[in-house]
Amino acid sequence: MAEYRTERLGRLIQEKIGALVIEGRIKDPRVNPLVSITRVEVSRDLSYADVYVSTAGTGGGRKQAVEGLDSAAGFIQSRLKLRLRRTPRLRFHEDPGVSESFDIVKKIEALSVSAAPKSAGASAPADDDRHERE
Repeated sequence: MAEYRTERLGRLIQEKIGALVIEGRIKDPRVNPLVSITRVEVSRDLSYADVYVSTAGTGGGRKQAVEGLDSAAGFIQSRLKLRLRRTPRLRFHEDPGVSESFDIVKKIEALSVSAAPKSAGASAPADDDRHERE
């Protein structure tokens, strides 16, 4: 039961912080609208919330966004307006998962492009032979 509560609270915090970023309420220039809150993990005792941040740009932009969000953490925490006795303390972290997945997709595409001419040339005659027999 407690696990479900922390997951639900994490999703709510993620939505609210995302809305603050998109609406431009965070005035720090390091936090641009391309910042994405990928996930939030709330501790069991609800005292901390680890917020994972990604950007569409390079790793440097992600690091700057985390620094900007860290400096605005008090403001963000005050704007969450959660119905809890105490709002969890926000801790922001870089989430390299999105950029790593793009890198993996690029590698897979490069492998499939380099393997495509070899396999296409080998399979084409076999298909032609089969059609001739039928």
